[in-house]
Amino acid sequence: MAGFRFFHKSYRIPVTGALAATVLFLLIPLLPAGELQTVLAATQQDEITASKQKISDNKKKMEEIQSQKYQVDAKLKELNQLKSDAAAYVARLDQELAEIEAEIGRLNDSISFVEEQIVITEAALEEARNEEARQYASMKLRIKYMYEHGNENIIDDLFRAGSFSDLLNQAEYIQNVSVYDRNKLEEYVEAREMVAAKEEELITEKELLEQTRAEAENKQASVSKLQQEKTNEVASYNAKIKAAESEAAEMQQSIAGIQAAIRAEENNIAAIEAEIRRQEEEARRKAEAEGRKFEPMTIGNISFTWPCPGQSRITSHFGDRESPTEGASTNHKGVDVGAPSGTPVVAAAGGTVVISQYSSSAGNYIMISHGGGVYTVYMHLSSLGVSKGTAVSRGDRIGAVGSTGYSTGPHLHFGIRINGGYVNPLNYVRP
Repeated sequence: MAGFRFFHKSYRIPVTGALAATVLFLLIPLLPAGELQTVLAATQQDEITASKQKISDNKKKMEEIQSQKYQVDAKLKELNQLKSDAAAYVARLDQELAEIEAEIGRLNDSISFVEEQIVITEAALEEARNEEARQYASMKLRIKYMYEHGNENIIDDLFRAGSFSDLLNQAEYIQNVSVYDRNKLEEYVEAREMVAAKEEELITEKELLEQTRAEAENKQASVSKLQQEKTNEVASYNAKIKAAESEAAEMQQSIAGIQAAIRAEENNIAAIEAEIRRQEEEARRKAEAEGRKFEPMTIGNISFTWPCPGQSRITSHFGDRESPTEGASTNHKGVDVGAPSGTPVVAAAGGTVVISQYSSSAGNYIMISHGGGVYTVYMHLSSLGVSKGTAVSRGDRIGAVGSTGYSTGPHLHFGIRINGGYVNPLNYVRP
């Protein structure tokens, strides 16, 4: 941990942090060596507790970010699936467009072919009309000739026959000419009507082909529009995926930073605990060298006194409870001692004041370090009688009962904390 580092000339004890520097500055001139070692050990326990709290806070923060990252990852998975579905749909639309375009091409070829057939048919129809007109004109000329010359020419032609056989031939010829004219005229009329019917059929076919082509072109336009919409949708998914990936990367970076901070705090705790063990071992060797028995500071060798002399009424015990007022804890981490405002509050054991301040929930409160990771806590005081860094002895007055913070009336909240966790004070001291 960054901060001040000091080595006392007698104990060679490294102390880190601004708090340690302040405590040393205030206490080194005043305390004997044994008490100074206790203060330094308490300061190291404070640093361990603070590091553990940072680890706990960072783990909670990491869990929150990890939970958010899971949500972002799930969102990424969903977006990628949607993008994949949309891309597959675009591919199907591409295939459908290709099929429509091929169909339009075939329809255009068919229309071109029918148009060519219509041109040919129109030419044939025109030729049929002309043949009909020519045949009709020829027939009219022969009819006119026979009408103008009457039967006499026919009779003359018959009498000019040299024999009966010639006579029959002449009569047959005249009849054949008449039948020929009639047959030819009927033939040309039939051909004209057939060609006209074919032309009408081709025109109808062309209209149907053009209608089909128009429908195909409309479908092509619709599919093209849908394809563009889906392409835009894929682009939108890409943008969202990119943003989500960036967010996930930032979260992962934050998680990595928090993990690094947790490792740093754990390393710091390990270093401090190793130093505490080294100090205890050094103190043990020194005590043995001087013929003394070494006893490390623990909860078992601290002698406590009741922090509110003359007051024994417990209004709230340690552990689970119903919250007595809004904002108060349902997991009570101490005992509440009912007492009139202004009743003296004393230090339950000797040590160093590490906290003396106001909190919105605890009101005026004090925390004293007794060494060995043991602390006592005093809350809802009407006043603060000591400041941070003050060395106190067992039974010294440190404040007075009050009702500050989340409180339903005048009382003292008294707690004992060991190595970062609260224990039932009544297991160690009673009124």
